[in-house]
Amino acid sequence: MAEYQPGVCNIGANQRRTRRLSAIGSFAVAAGIAVAVGVGAVPRLSLWATVPFIFGGYLGAFQDYFRFCVAFGALARYDLSGSGGESGRVDTSEAVRADRRKAAKILLLSAVATVVTAGIGSVAVTAV
Repeated sequence: MAEYQPGVCNIGANQRRTRRLSAIGSFAVAAGIAVAVGVGAVPRLSLWATVPFIFGGYLGAFQDYFRFCVAFGALARYDLSGSGGESGRVDTSEAVRADRRKAAKILLLSAVATVVTAGIGSVAVTAV
């Protein structure tokens, strides 16, 4: 049985699976756009369209990895029902602050990873 831990874990197995599948789908769309640009099927400017999908991919992957939902953290909620735990609201201000700090860290990590990936990807695709 999983248990809510402020700033550490706020989602269970079912919620993690949803984020994992979202990450895979987002990365697949970004890769598809990059391939289309690489083979010349769409203009190079279309590479900008990969950015939200890369970000979404990293966001989903990091939420799965860290067992922590950014939206739930911001909204002071948790859902561990898919792992035999409970779901509900976070009731202490200290726990809410810890959750929001963790959510901000995951967003920042996703943004940095997106910039690095998009930069490397654009160099690689345009060099072809």
